[in-house]
Parts: sequence; structure tokens; C-alpha cells
Amino acid sequence: MEQNAPVRVTYVRIAHLPAKGVDSFQRYEMAVLPLLADHQGRLERRLRTAEEQTEVHLLSFPSEEHFLRYRDDPRRASHSSLLDEACARIELYKLSDVL
Repeated sequence: MEQNAPVRVTYVRIAHLPAKGVDSFQRYEMAVLPLLADHQGRLERRLRTAEEQTEVHLLSFPSEEHFLRYRDDPRRASHSSLLDEACARIELYKLSDVL
């Protein structure tokens, strides 16, 4: 890590989906991931298993407050029915560097 680079807060989000929920989840993601930029968030990595039933996102934000604003964005909430349809089990972890 660069010494003068601002430290970003990093999260990993893991979504576990039943086969019937994959389409709804992908539509949800298409709607909400563009909102990251409005909160200075970045999708650093997006990984998916071959059967598409587990998806992992590595996200970063300038601060926890930026992340909370993204999470609470009403535009994001307006798509929550798609997430409900997906029957996703979501895990979210705040990460820190291990030295």
C-alpha cells in the first residue's frame, strides 16, 4: 500500500442464492451497483461461482459514513423487492489489513 494513499474502508459482501433467485439477484445488482459512485464507493472485485449461486463483492469507500449512506440510499431501497425475490442470504464483513 502506498504510504500517502488515503486509507479506504473495505468490505466483503457474500451473497448465497438458490438457483431460482439468480435472475432476480442479477437484476438487483444491475440497478444498485451504479449507485456506488454517488457515494464514492468502488467495486474492487466481483466474483461469482460457476453455477452463479454465490457472488462475492470486494467494496471500498472513503469512510464508514460513505458506506452507510450507500446502504441507506432510498434509490437502493426501492429495488429491495428484487433482493427479496432472490431469497439471498447475505453476509457482510468489514475488513482491515493484516500486517
